[in-house]
Amino acid sequence: MQVAAERALGAHRVLEPVGVLPQAAWRLDPDPAIGLDEVRIAVERLTLDAASFRQLTEAHDRDGNAVRAEVLAIVRDRGKMQNPVTGSGGMLLGVVDAIGPDSPLGLTVGQRVATLVSLTLTPLRITDDLASWDGRSEQVPAHGTAILFARSIAAALPDDLPDAVSLAVLDVCGAPAATARVVAGSGARSVVVLGAAGKSGCLSLAAARAAGATGLTGVVRTDAEAAALTESGLADRIVVADATDPLAVAAAVGTPAELTVVCVDVPGAEHGAILATADGGTVVFFSMATSFPAAALGAEGMAADVTMLVGNGYTPGHAALALDLYRANPGVRALIDPRLAR
Repeated sequence: MQVAAERALGAHRVLEPVGVLPQAAWRLDPDPAIGLDEVRIAVERLTLDAASFRQLTEAHDRDGNAVRAEVLAIVRDRGKMQNPVTGSGGMLLGVVDAIGPDSPLGLTVGQRVATLVSLTLTPLRITDDLASWDGRSEQVPAHGTAILFARSIAAALPDDLPDAVSLAVLDVCGAPAATARVVAGSGARSVVVLGAAGKSGCLSLAAARAAGATGLTGVVRTDAEAAALTESGLADRIVVADATDPLAVAAAVGTPAELTVVCVDVPGAEHGAILATADGGTVVFFSMATSFPAAALGAEGMAADVTMLVGNGYTPGHAALALDLYRANPGVRALIDPRLAR
């Protein structure tokens, strides 16, 4: 029974160090031969999470060829895509290629799916050297194989949306689902979203509104983002501030909110988020660039009575909720679609 439980979590694919689960491992075994409870995906496209892509791009001075080479090197060395600087990865879409007879995932061969688990814990093999990717976009055309475990999650790709849209929305679908859950559960009416013009930010605004929030403040970094967010109609109030400057965030937000959602893709937003949140309120950190020691120690140093939540990327029903928000909300589409055309 213990062996079965370890296999379901993918522990048998860990090469080093022994004794950890796949997300914490340095290196995984991406062998395409599947076990009885595994599923093999023929990879078509990866999406790198925003924090990882930004770090790679800045580290290589926006040289797409260098970014591509580093992503290839990471996958070859680690058997998965996990940026060693940010610790984050992304997700993928592809076609179900083979299914072990004991797999509980309910998938069928030939089904096109998006994985709803991180690339940081997904055994991955690239076979085309990413030849069709210019290294300048978060979305990465790719050929190869990926392995899902018995405890993995995948969603069938919808027929009514382009693949690029589905992948972009599903990549961040945990954020709007958790935002909706907190708003509904706490009765929060005032919500601040840092990074409000991005994918997870705009979806979180829409989710908060749908869950009953009535005072939505979007914090963005530039006037151009402010104009785009204003045009979308998703926020009641829009302020421009550098999320990494806590005093500027606090001044821009003014009266602290009952809920603050952090969706920026750069480190250093922890203290501003805490200052933007009222005593007794909640902060949800959805940025993979978050430093949780900085958040915890910063809140302590400010004597801030706030509940801080890690943005778990899984909430039951999160994929359907995010896709429905995209379909139903022109403002969400107006902010996400231009990102996919870059």
